[in-house]
Amino acid sequence: MPTLLIAFGIRFFFYLDEHRPIHVHVSYGGKVAKIELEPQIKVVYNHGLKEQTLKKAVSTCEN
Repeated sequence: MPTLLIAFGIRFFFYLDEHRPIHVHVSYGGKVAKIELEPQIKVVYNHGLKEQTLKKAVSTCEN
């Protein structure tokens, strides 16, 4: 699970054998979410991240 970025304490990572569409996994405090990057940025699932943390993660993906 290579880490792409750590921002605001949120870890952005991917698995080596991933599939399309392009996406990242994020984790913070033992909670995880998956965010698609193409064709548009959207949260695929959220397993416990607080709304504020998830918004920061999505915003980071937009930049």
